[in-house]
Amino acid sequence: MEIPVIRSILEANSNIAGELRTLFTRHDILALNLISSPGAGKTSLLERTLRELQAEFRMAVIEGDLQTDNDARRVAATGAKAVQINTEGGCHLDAAMVRASLEHFNLAELDILFIENVGNLVCPVEFDCGEDDKIALLSVAEGDDKPEKYPLLFTLASALVLNKVDLLPYVDFDLTRATRFATRLNHSLAVFEVSCRTGQGLNAWYDWLRTRRAAKKST
Repeated sequence: MEIPVIRSILEANSNIAGELRTLFTRHDILALNLISSPGAGKTSLLERTLRELQAEFRMAVIEGDLQTDNDARRVAATGAKAVQINTEGGCHLDAAMVRASLEHFNLAELDILFIENVGNLVCPVEFDCGEDDKIALLSVAEGDDKPEKYPLLFTLASALVLNKVDLLPYVDFDLTRATRFATRLNHSLAVFEVSCRTGQGLNAWYDWLRTRRAAKKST
């Protein structure tokens, strides 16, 4: 049986997300929602991406966290515009939060907007933020059964970034098993094995961003 209050909240969020999606399309902005457990490497991935693609794309970041502006300051150090949203204990960003943050950006000057969601594999997945794609991040410091245990994220994501592969000799993580679980849920899932510390595998991730941006611009 559905709970009316929860249904109402999700419907209201979906309505705002639809408005955001229309707005992003009007401005040819590729919006990407990054979702992972805490510490998987969302901010590290953004730091590398923002620095290494800054000559190609105009990029900005909406940072979601429970407290502090630590991640926003790291992102801003790359030269990209960053806006912090502190949820004060909330476990996810929602479309209304994203909409409110847009007043700090000049949308006409953006190609890619990254939404770094609150560290959580459950709540952020249920709230559409108007993004074009959800990006799942999973580090090899976590269990390789995460796609099986938290299937919704991997079912809805367009890409899976398997991060910290430089640690594979020191951890008990089976890349093949994790990938098999994830792609069984989502046959079209793009999978990238990367290390944000060494740069391994990042070029494939960058090529995917280029492809997605070109597709968005052509719509």
